[in-house]
Amino acid sequence: MLRGDKVGLRARHDEDIPVLRTELYDDVVNSARAEGGPWRPITPGSDDPRLVVDGKKEGLVQFSIIELDGGTLIGTATLWGIDTHNRSAHIGLGLLPAVRGKGYGTDVVAVLCHYGFVVHSLHRLQIETVADNAAMLRAAENNGFVREGVLRSSGWVMGEFMDEVLMGLLAHEWKPTQKP
Repeated sequence: MLRGDKVGLRARHDEDIPVLRTELYDDVVNSARAEGGPWRPITPGSDDPRLVVDGKKEGLVQFSIIELDGGTLIGTATLWGIDTHNRSAHIGLGLLPAVRGKGYGTDVVAVLCHYGFVVHSLHRLQIETVADNAAMLRAAENNGFVREGVLRSSGWVMGEFMDEVLMGLLAHEWKPTQKP
């Protein structure tokens, strides 16, 4: 398990799946905002790749996020689009509604940076998020990410186009706050 100050990133367990399905992916608005595509329901017991981790899939590493104090499941974290030639990847995370606003996002991004830069020896990490996602923007900026651009009206979310913000962090700019 990778550890931050408040959170741990670990492998997905079978008992995580029903919690993530009902509390994260069944939330139509949140799911539509996070996934870059229209919401679609997940059938209980299905092998949906949003929930069931296929450890053999190249370019994608999925984690369950737990609180270190108590071990409670609080969300998902992903390093995706891993490009070993250009040594880059994208970061994504989703926190359960009950734990949002408690500083966990900043810690998750820090642990994902450690994983990307130290474990994978990547050169660049990138985050794309809708422009009104203040929590993700703050978590990224708190970890040294720089706003590199705005993709105007590039995301169709629940009946409207939204701007997306592109943020990046290079390995030499990263200042680790802890050692997971």
